[in-house]
Amino acid sequence: MKKAMAKKLQSTVIARTTCLTGLVLAACASHTSAQNFPSKPLRVIVPAIAGSAPDVRARQIAPKLSEALGQNVIVDNRPGANGSIAAQQAARAQADGHTLMSALINNAINDLLHPNSTSRLNQELVPVAQFSLSPLVMVVHPGVGANTLQEYLQIAKAKAGVLTYASAGPGSITQLLGEWVKQKSGTNILDVPYKSVGAEMPDLLGGQITTGYLVATAIIAHVKSGKLRGLAVSGRTRLPVLREVPTTAEAGLPGVEASAWSGYFVPAGTPPPNIQILNRELVRAFNSPDIRELATSTGTEVVGGRPDEFAAFIRAEIVKWGGIIKEAGIKPQ
Repeated sequence: MKKAMAKKLQSTVIARTTCLTGLVLAACASHTSAQNFPSKPLRVIVPAIAGSAPDVRARQIAPKLSEALGQNVIVDNRPGANGSIAAQQAARAQADGHTLMSALINNAINDLLHPNSTSRLNQELVPVAQFSLSPLVMVVHPGVGANTLQEYLQIAKAKAGVLTYASAGPGSITQLLGEWVKQKSGTNILDVPYKSVGAEMPDLLGGQITTGYLVATAIIAHVKSGKLRGLAVSGRTRLPVLREVPTTAEAGLPGVEASAWSGYFVPAGTPPPNIQILNRELVRAFNSPDIRELATSTGTEVVGGRPDEFAAFIRAEIVKWGGIIKEAGIKPQ
């Protein structure tokens, strides 16, 4: 009996010692990973073409990250499939922190339209830091004859199907906002899809399309010159660069808020200490005076913050846009 009890006690001690040893080894491995990171050049995958706004921003941040970490940072453009190609590349990369993705809101919308994807934000790709938040501005051609959002909606109700709005196709943020405005106001405004965001500008300026939903940087000059008229900013506050344009709430559509956003992600399984290092240095780069000044001058807010805060933001976005997609009956194409 005593031998059996002694043997059982010995087994318990060994099991606890093994468990403790495992925890210590894991902690040591994590500490060693952080000490050795980064050990080679970093790659930032961007889901947009060279010269586009997301690409320009990534290339402004890359040298600051390189200087802080002592490694080259290479920007790798992988446009196509509304951001899915880039996301798949990033999700398949080694989960060590040396490959990041500068994801856009389109990636979150893709996850809603393709729930069986293997490159979902907050799942196969985990947040490091949110970079930007850019409210969309509702603009119309002056020929519409509306000076306010309420006047525009009155015209839409009186002439159903006559007014049009440009979108970047099914599931794009511009289509979702356009459909939300229709739902909220009870109007019938025709969706005219284009191949990409900004491709509608010639038709919008020419009056072939009456309405657009664009980031401020794309329309500031045209609003100032009178070629387009700003009716509402789909953010919580007015933009410093367009003080005269009210928010959607001020204009009579409270709750309708839509912003293009971007942020950095790494493959799931990346060691937390490496993510912490990347978060620290990315947020430091975001807060540099030249980055902040350029963002403010184009109607963009620099966010920063912790990975868990960015993850919570994405969850809220998915809930919001999931409801709009379901209500509008939007299907992937």
